[in-house]
Amino acid sequence: MASSPLRATLKRVFRLENRRRGVRRGTLEHLAGFPRIVTIYLPPGYDAARRYPVLYMQDGQNLFEPQRAFVPGQHWRLAEAADEAINERTASPMIVVGVDHAGPARIDEYTPTRDAKRKAGGKADAYGRLLLEELKPLIDARYRTIATDTAIGGSSLGGLVALHLGLQRADAFRAIAALSPSVWWDDRAILREVDTFSGPRPRIWLDVGGREGAEALRDVRALRDRLRAHGWSDDRLRTFEDRRGDHSERAWARRARMMLEFLFPPS
Repeated sequence: MASSPLRATLKRVFRLENRRRGVRRGTLEHLAGFPRIVTIYLPPGYDAARRYPVLYMQDGQNLFEPQRAFVPGQHWRLAEAADEAINERTASPMIVVGVDHAGPARIDEYTPTRDAKRKAGGKADAYGRLLLEELKPLIDARYRTIATDTAIGGSSLGGLVALHLGLQRADAFRAIAALSPSVWWDDRAILREVDTFSGPRPRIWLDVGGREGAEALRDVRALRDRLRAHGWSDDRLRTFEDRRGDHSERAWARRARMMLEFLFPPS
């Protein structure tokens, strides 16, 4: 007969396995009829009985499918993070739309201004029109969305474009996720954009890794302070510093669930 410590260990293992078996999983689909690859995460239990908020995420290659990630095998595990948060009721169910970047055109699409020193950038507004005028109507028509409950997010330059479009189109995006955003772009132009912002304050998740370097930490803290100075209260702005985090999909994967929980709190 098994000893008491062994029996206790086996019970813990069986409970863990039962929980794993009981976790409901969302599903992934690819959107047909769009000029670039778009991956749709539908939450567990997605059906015709309700409608869902939507998060539009950049760099869709890196979010869900390990074989398509920039570093093969290192992806955000975003579907798993959403499944866990939804199953444990720490986040409301949401639809996530992952939009693949445009390859060599990524730096232009993801930056709001043209950087004269780099001779690149400045096409973020055109990219925003692609999202809002071409992609969003397709998503709203094909899925059970809450058309007025829309968020945007990304990391690095994807975080920068999420901040820019979220501020420029605060009428369309009620929340922003900016993971390790490239605040440095064009002499920190995003800080000047915050200074001139006037409109409804979207909820903002803002984070950075402690291993991204002193400049990245300084920039994100400056952005945090600038947002607070311009009216973002603690319930509208959440900043997180991951001491072990570097600038990678693996680091962003560790923070993905927290980001979802802040953007989509349980109702």
